[in-house]
Amino acid sequence: MTGSAAETAPVMETATSWGRTERVVALTLHPVFASELVDRPGAGAMRRLPVGLRRSYGTTVLPEDEVVLDLTGLDRLVAFDPETRILKAGAGLSLDRLMRWSVPRGLFPATVPGTRFVTLGGAVANDVHGKNHASAGSFGRAVTGFTLLRSDRGVVRVDRETEPELFAATVGGLGLTGVILDVSLRLVPISSSDLMVETVPFGDFADFLALSEESLGRFEHSVAWVDCTARGARLGRGLFERADRAETGGLVPHDPGRGVPVPFDAPSMAMSRAAVSAFNRAHYARGRRKAGRVRTPYAAFFHPLDGLRDWNRLYGRNGFRQYQCVVPNEAAEAVAVMLDVVSGSDQGSFLAVLKRFGPIPGEGMLSFPMPGVTLALDFRNDGASTLALLDRLDAIVREARGRLYPAKDGRMSPAMFRAGYPALEDFTRRVDPLCGSRFWRRMTA
Repeated sequence: MTGSAAETAPVMETATSWGRTERVVALTLHPVFASELVDRPGAGAMRRLPVGLRRSYGTTVLPEDEVVLDLTGLDRLVAFDPETRILKAGAGLSLDRLMRWSVPRGLFPATVPGTRFVTLGGAVANDVHGKNHASAGSFGRAVTGFTLLRSDRGVVRVDRETEPELFAATVGGLGLTGVILDVSLRLVPISSSDLMVETVPFGDFADFLALSEESLGRFEHSVAWVDCTARGARLGRGLFERADRAETGGLVPHDPGRGVPVPFDAPSMAMSRAAVSAFNRAHYARGRRKAGRVRTPYAAFFHPLDGLRDWNRLYGRNGFRQYQCVVPNEAAEAVAVMLDVVSGSDQGSFLAVLKRFGPIPGEGMLSFPMPGVTLALDFRNDGASTLALLDRLDAIVREARGRLYPAKDGRMSPAMFRAGYPALEDFTRRVDPLCGSRFWRRMTA
């Protein structure tokens, strides 16, 4: 076995969802070499849940009775082909470290999510999406292959040609098809580490739809913040950002480190309805004043929340629930209905994001994006009242034939999951017999 006994000895650790609504103590392994998993005595018989940096908000990163395999130690660059721009790296390599290596070389991941503190394995397992879905699709589209450790087959090299079904099950498969040991990823060339970002205020949800339609094909990236406390004629107002890479400029990795720390759990009044409403009004007004086009470092555009370390503590000791859905374009007005429900409730969200997904299909059986509009909302966890509000939103999404994002979920019903993912039966047949999670146990109970 490679590695010292201290590195491979299992320890009892507390595992917490990023939303901080659930905690569980679990036996945890921290391998630093893949061989420690492949060669470990008894490894083929233990139930396991592979995890990375655990930025999933709900229960997909929490075990039920599984041993947690923390793969962040598998973070080495393995190989790079400059002609094809394909990088092979350990599944535990974070996008943060990847970009620190790639940006000075004029390269960037084709797709990045809202945080750079996610591992390659986690990005594959959740088939993460970014602000350029219309042009690049989700993360799996740039993945050329990966090595998977299965309890029933051992080490398997997976790509679209040799293992198409297992590839499609693993991309977006929530870590349930086996342990991803390494990932091969095609990077894209960039001429600058900056973007030219245009901010356009919009007055209501209809204006958002018009702006997003206008921006498709003209801008590589687009995203909108929406004021979910606005009502009446202002329902759905917000700030639309659309961006392209700057054509000239330096190739500088931005914002190294992990940001300004949030040292304590914020008091409940910090996320009260009144506080959220005041913040949203101020943010919208500030955005209107700063409307226009500016050069922006990539970290500020792609990963604004990474400037605050442990920003999830802002919601207080009870944590928060993020709710992300997508509805098809023909049912886009369902998003306006949802915003009306939220604005009329006693809860609000200052992190409310609207995006338009393009027509590029997801690579995975459980890939979240579909052509349509996606809405993401954060709510302070107030227990039963928060769950009741989310149940009301579920009904709207289901009637619109939409779906919820499992990476953000901590309370989705099995019926909602089945309704949103028609390939679920095919996926279930390809789940590793010894892989599981609290989320999967709830979906299959």
